Amino acid sequence: MTFETTAAQTSARTAGQLDVERLVQDLTLEEKASLTSGLDFWNTQPIHRPGAEVPAVMVTDGPHGLRKQDESADHLGLGASVPATCFPTAAALGSTWNVDLLHRVGQALGRETRANDVAVLLGPGINIKRSPLCGRNFEYFSEDPVVSGDLGAALIQGVQSQGVGTSLKHFAANNQETDRMRVSADVDERTLREIYLTAFERAVKKASPWTVMCSYNKINGTYASQDHWLLTEVLRDEWGYDGVVVSDWGAVSDRVPALAAGLDLEMPSTGGRTDAEVVAAVRAGELDEAVLDQAVRRHLTLLNRALPALAEPGSFDAAEHHALAREAAAEGAVLLRNESVDGTPTLPLSPSDAASLVVIGEFARTPRYQGAGSSQVNPTRLDDALSEIRTIARTDVPFAAGFGITDETSAADAASLRTEAVDVARGAGTAVLFLGLPASQESEGFDRDHMDLPADQIELLEAVTAVCDRVVVVLANGSAVTIAPWQDHAAAILEGWLGGQAGGGAIADLLFGVRNPSGRLTETVPVRLEDNASYGNFPGELGHVRYGEGVLVGYRYYDAKRMDVAFPFGHGLSYTTFGYEDLAVTVSGEGPTASLTVDVTVTNTGAVAGAEVVQVYVGDPQAMVERPERELKAFGKVVLAPGGTRTLTFELDARDLSYWHPVLRRWVVEGGEFVVSVGASSRDLRGSVSVDVVGEDVTPPLTPSSTLGEALAHPVAGEILRASMAQAGGSGAMPLDDGMMAMAAGMPLRVIASFDGMLFDEAQLDQLVAAANAR
Repeated sequence: MTFETTAAQTSARTAGQLDVERLVQDLTLEEKASLTSGLDFWNTQPIHRPGAEVPAVMVTDGPHGLRKQDESADHLGLGASVPATCFPTAAALGSTWNVDLLHRVGQALGRETRANDVAVLLGPGINIKRSPLCGRNFEYFSEDPVVSGDLGAALIQGVQSQGVGTSLKHFAANNQETDRMRVSADVDERTLREIYLTAFERAVKKASPWTVMCSYNKINGTYASQDHWLLTEVLRDEWGYDGVVVSDWGAVSDRVPALAAGLDLEMPSTGGRTDAEVVAAVRAGELDEAVLDQAVRRHLTLLNRALPALAEPGSFDAAEHHALAREAAAEGAVLLRNESVDGTPTLPLSPSDAASLVVIGEFARTPRYQGAGSSQVNPTRLDDALSEIRTIARTDVPFAAGFGITDETSAADAASLRTEAVDVARGAGTAVLFLGLPASQESEGFDRDHMDLPADQIELLEAVTAVCDRVVVVLANGSAVTIAPWQDHAAAILEGWLGGQAGGGAIADLLFGVRNPSGRLTETVPVRLEDNASYGNFPGELGHVRYGEGVLVGYRYYDAKRMDVAFPFGHGLSYTTFGYEDLAVTVSGEGPTASLTVDVTVTNTGAVAGAEVVQVYVGDPQAMVERPERELKAFGKVVLAPGGTRTLTFELDARDLSYWHPVLRRWVVEGGEFVVSVGASSRDLRGSVSVDVVGEDVTPPLTPSSTLGEALAHPVAGEILRASMAQAGGSGAMPLDDGMMAMAAGMPLRVIASFDGMLFDEAQLDQLVAAANAR
């Protein structure tokens, strides 16, 4: 498929600011409808009429690097694109826990986007990693909404600081690739609000992305593109969003109800077919033209934001951006394990180790550095770890491929490659073994069937460890893989994720201690797939996927179940150590104005400089609803010299203490004890403080369907009922002994009232309900 973009881009460059209100008034109905869909795959529609000139602008992927296709257009990453810096994928960027770094990466992405005449970069993706099997997890930051939202906001702010826009995606509950264009994510409102919408809310409120991209899937039976509650009531009315809502490519099932729901721009073009549907609906009185006018206003406002940068595109320094990509890849890599061999930690490698070092694994020579699908970037250059290791080691380090990375590798070839690798490793002082997932096993468009590394790689690891005592495993994968069964074979494990075009150099820097690892996991690595909370409810069946685990997603589930994990959320080792002390929590306000100030002092107690990620968790053990044992509410990354100390202060507001009340349908702070913990992971807590917070009234309204137990707990109805029950013996009403009371406590009031001679009749029930709700 080919298309012409030159005229559209030229018109955007030469246009001045648009008079939005005049255009809304002057454009014809057909012209207005055309502005709410694409011209082709990547461009919006222009209007060329004297007095009503509207330029087209280009939007394009992707979240970790620009993927601008000039000569062919597709959404599967098959067509060639212009050279651009391939930064680490979100799995790696998320593991940096560094909002300042994400802002700098965003600025670089913005510069490249601007230099290529693109108005909107389609990212970041901040969907929650509900299951490790999701094929697109490499594009997402975390299983936690606070990390996802805050890092997403930082990236958005960085990109948009350069005068180009972003598209926050995929809104919402898009947590799998299986049947992604039709499946209904069936999820209760509390879970939706606390887990799957919170990241978007944080990013929208903090960063104001120019566009928000709706997802393909349905939510509780309604397509996201047609969900008025999601796109208008929540996104706009509650969160105050004023930008453009754009569809994912092909996500619109029915254009007219989608427009009415709050979808402003359908992409890509449908050749005018759905534009005509909009025109017909307005003329038939089925769609208020004011709805179309509002979408056009948002579109024109987006153009006004984009036009200044398009008029002065500028340039970027590819070498500088490559260096930034290397820094980000190093900071996102997570040192999972670092055991001592002969009394010395395996990593970092010393200069003397180079003489007896070998490198094994095809991924060292042929890096897997990005995911597959719409986010694929044509890198400006590509570093491989083998060459970078040899550069730092200043010697031609021996290498063996060890395994093939294509599906065409035969069993005989695999055995031959393994034998060669064992021969190279025999007698080596240290073997660095590069393992990971081939591109064919994780991608946009499909989910994984399991978490395991390829069997031939595990066989290789076992064979190498039989001849070498000091084995370092470096992983290349976009989401968690099974590690527990083989981790004891490796003295050290470095999770490199999909580290972008400079990932090879970053890994070499970390192995030799040029940089100190500071990445921390933003997703739990379970012992086995079956331990994951979504197991049995992923990816669903017959068009539905049930989010049966509720709010217990990721570490919230593992910690609540006291379940062994391979590596916990937040975990990551360093070449130095850190001490925590003087944790203090101060409470201010109450109810909806309650807040906490958390202070903690962190000291680098080791011999080298390093960075620590300080994580603040909050638990609410006395809540009337089930809440996770602890939830991340704030984090900070601090760089300290040996012996350096710094006091970090975190401000938590009422929302950080709240849960979504499923009956009151609002965020509430329920009073009582809260436990504030600070630590280096969800399992490595260095200090906890319990505080009392004065909450707000969270008593639900009393209804005839409320139970007797609920009525007795009600501050008004309870007094009335207890007084009535005390008089029951003398009034002829049937008294309730302890056994009957235990049974009756779960009965709805209307059922009790229907029984003759019980505590009250229907008229008395009406009076009780009225009195309870009159307060």
